[in-house]
Amino acid sequence: MSVRVGSTRRNFVTVTGAAAALALAGNLPDLDFAKAGATGGVDRRDPFTLGVASGDPLPDAVVIWTRLAPEPLAPFGGMDRRPVEVQWQLAEDEQFHRVVRHGTTQARPESSHSVHVDVQGLRPWRHYWYRFRVGNQVSPVGRTRTAPAYDQSVPVMSMAFASCQAWWEGWYTAYADMARREHDVVFFLGDYIYEFGIDRGVRPHSNEDYVTRQTVTLDEYRNRYASYKMDPDLQAAHASAPWVVTVDDHEVVDNWADEAHPSAPPAQFLVRRANAFRAYWEHMPLRLAQLPNGPDMQLYRRIRYGRLAEFSVLDTRQYRSDQAYGDGSKFPGPDVLDPTRTLTGDEQERWLLDGWTASQARWNVLAQQNALARLDVKDGPELLVPMDTWDGYAASRDRVLGGAHQRKIRNLVSIGGDLHRSVASDLKLDFANPDSPTVGSEFVGTSISSGLDGMDLDPGGLTLLRENPHIKYGNFQRGYVSCTITPRQWISDYRVVDRVTVPNGTVSTRAKLLVEDGRPGIRVVAGDPAPHRAPARYGAGSPATT
Repeated sequence: MSVRVGSTRRNFVTVTGAAAALALAGNLPDLDFAKAGATGGVDRRDPFTLGVASGDPLPDAVVIWTRLAPEPLAPFGGMDRRPVEVQWQLAEDEQFHRVVRHGTTQARPESSHSVHVDVQGLRPWRHYWYRFRVGNQVSPVGRTRTAPAYDQSVPVMSMAFASCQAWWEGWYTAYADMARREHDVVFFLGDYIYEFGIDRGVRPHSNEDYVTRQTVTLDEYRNRYASYKMDPDLQAAHASAPWVVTVDDHEVVDNWADEAHPSAPPAQFLVRRANAFRAYWEHMPLRLAQLPNGPDMQLYRRIRYGRLAEFSVLDTRQYRSDQAYGDGSKFPGPDVLDPTRTLTGDEQERWLLDGWTASQARWNVLAQQNALARLDVKDGPELLVPMDTWDGYAASRDRVLGGAHQRKIRNLVSIGGDLHRSVASDLKLDFANPDSPTVGSEFVGTSISSGLDGMDLDPGGLTLLRENPHIKYGNFQRGYVSCTITPRQWISDYRVVDRVTVPNGTVSTRAKLLVEDGRPGIRVVAGDPAPHRAPARYGAGSPATT
């Protein structure tokens, strides 16, 4: 279990008041946004090198984001340590002929000159376009969309989800494809950056200090985000649709658990966690409700899309018990079944189950970081499962899936990441019994770039298919998942890239998977689901990549 050091948390000094100013938007007089320029002594460097983004859509509001950084890899992004006035506009058309909201805010140095504007008073289920201006410099234009009204019947929505984007291990070709498909919303499920240092990579400049250095301080985390967000394909994906984001481990450090990590004593680790969370919030399109308070950050929340879908976004890092048996892949002994150990924490677990009880949505979606399904990663009769996934917290999983089953939750779908591979599974009430009731369906997406090119099926993927009959599809290439949701069906297109170690790879749909309303479980409608599924052969296995 994690060591509790509440007094350490209480000693953190918060800057909520200063940061709150970032999201307060005053009114501007009518003006010609594109032509209005500043006079005299204006910094003519482009401050919008990190692009624009929007996020957490509501029926009447959306957050729009940018960060001023004319020299993104320089200290403080090349900005002076003073507040800067930023003007913004949101319009009903891409040419900004019909501007419906506009205002000013301040980009402040204590938040790395980031801007989070919570634009309110919008119409539900409508596209908008937005942009920013500083002096005579105008940002790129972003496209966003509000959520439907809570009681609205939605005939169809499109969404995508992604995770794990190690910059040095490949180009973001998948994001270019995602941007072209113009989804209604994108969910990012963790590992936006990687904190550890490296000694080489496939991209130019992979040996630069800003890539090879491990991130520990606030400035180092800020620099790492800047280096990732300079990528044009990532910027295009952010500008194409609102994003809903949550963290996994590498936003802080590999496989951290609550206040525990072997790299440092708890009090010292919490300082690092506070640095990581601060930089994360500064670079994501998040509301003030997600502003960190030292090492604490409120990330679990719900996003509703009318009566069609309700997304419960989880945080499976801040409240979890320490990994059992020293982490890694192990036999699930008594500690795994201990009901006092938790992946979500008691409060978040109650929030999730209570929300499902009250839900009126056709599809109830668990947007989280990991595989909920069991992953036996060893060939033969011996059971070996990862301790960092839900497998290492079987009591937590049993309470969640058992709670969904008892409540007769309609159309439970889990989306996850982290594995650096695609895995689609039926969610069983008892994974040890293939005849156990199917409670829901799970789509785990592969990485955007982490793990290099990969292949259709590696030895670890073959083992997963042989040893886990509930797994219906597997693949070990890079990419993301694009989903079309209607009241009658959920279709997941697994979009894969042939190569990410070179620019401009080819993206294609490797498999098209279907879940029908009222029929939990996955059906493959296009693509080869498990080309090498066969009776288990016994011998050494290859663990799943995590």
